[in-house]
Amino acid sequence: MQPLNILLVRVSSLGDVLHNMPIVADIVRHYPNANIDWVVEEGYVSLVRMNARVRTIIPFALRRWRKSLGNPATRAEIGAFFSKLREQRYDYVFDTQGLLKTGIIMGAAKGRHKVGLGNGSEGSGYEGISRIFHTRSVKLDPRTHAVARGRLVVGAALGYNVDYPADFGLPDVSPNDPRPDWMPAGPYCVFFHGTARDAKKWAPANWIELGAALAPMPILLPWGSPKEKAEAEALAASLPNARVLPQLPMADAVLLARHAALAIGVDTGLTHIAAAFVRPTVEIYADSPRWKTEGNWSPKIINLGDRGAPPPVADVLAAARALLAAGRA
Repeated sequence: MQPLNILLVRVSSLGDVLHNMPIVADIVRHYPNANIDWVVEEGYVSLVRMNARVRTIIPFALRRWRKSLGNPATRAEIGAFFSKLREQRYDYVFDTQGLLKTGIIMGAAKGRHKVGLGNGSEGSGYEGISRIFHTRSVKLDPRTHAVARGRLVVGAALGYNVDYPADFGLPDVSPNDPRPDWMPAGPYCVFFHGTARDAKKWAPANWIELGAALAPMPILLPWGSPKEKAEAEALAASLPNARVLPQLPMADAVLLARHAALAIGVDTGLTHIAAAFVRPTVEIYADSPRWKTEGNWSPKIINLGDRGAPPPVADVLAAARALLAAGRA
C-alpha cells in the first residue's frame, strides 16, 4: 500500500499550533509510513520543525503580507506560496482551525478528501463559511478540549479512536543541548506572567509573594511587548532572585520553556509549550475556562483556578513545591 500523503492546515496562534501537534503522533501511530506536511504562520515554523515526523513545512505569512498587499514583491511571495501548496497531491487535507483563511488554503490544496470542523467550540472564533471547502465536516461536542478537537477530527476521517494521552512529538531535554547566554547553567523557574488580555493575568502581588517563597531559586521573567516588559521589571524590582530576560525570538522562547525546572504561568501559549514538553508546570486560570486548554496528559502538570476564580498564592506555591519535590525524588 502506498503511504498516505496528508496536509495539516493550522496556521496560528501559538497555542493553537501547539495544540495541533499531537495529531502527528496519532497519524504515525496508525499509519507509520504516512507523509505529513503542515501549513503554518512563518513565526511558528521553528516550533513545528521540532516535530521530526513533519516532512515539509509550508510557511504562511498573512500577518506580514496584509501590511503590503499592493507591493509586487508581496504578491509574488503569495503566488509562490500557492504554487508550493499545490506541488503535492494529498490523500487528505485537514483544516483543524475552522476559519475562512484556513478554508481557502484547504480549497487551494490538491486533495482527494478535505476534512474539517463541523462546528465551533464555546468561545471560539470558528467561521462556519469554512465548511464550503470540506468534503466532510466532523461535528464535536462544543466543550471538547482544544487538544482533542483536531485529534478527533483526524481520527474520524482516518478510522481510529483517540483514547490515549496526547503526544506532542517534541524532543526530550538533553544535558548536551546548547544553552544561550541568557539561560542559567543550573535549574531555574520561569514565570509566564504576560498575556494579551489583562483579565487573564494574575495579580502582581501574587507573583511577588510566590517568587519570594521560591527563593533562592532563580526566576526568569520573559516578555513580549513594552507593557509586559514594564510589568516584568516591576516584579524583578521586588524579587532579588528574579531577572528580566531580553526580548526572545520564538525559537529561544521555546528553549526557555523546554529547559525550565519549573514553569508557572497564566493561560498563554508559552505556558502550554512548557506543558507540552512535560516540564513541571503550574497552569493558572483566572478568566478563561480551564476545561478548554488545561494540561491533562501528565501528572507533571497541575492546573489551578478557573474563569472568574483565580487560585490563591498558597495553592500555587503548594503545587510548585510538590512538582519540585517530585523532580528530586
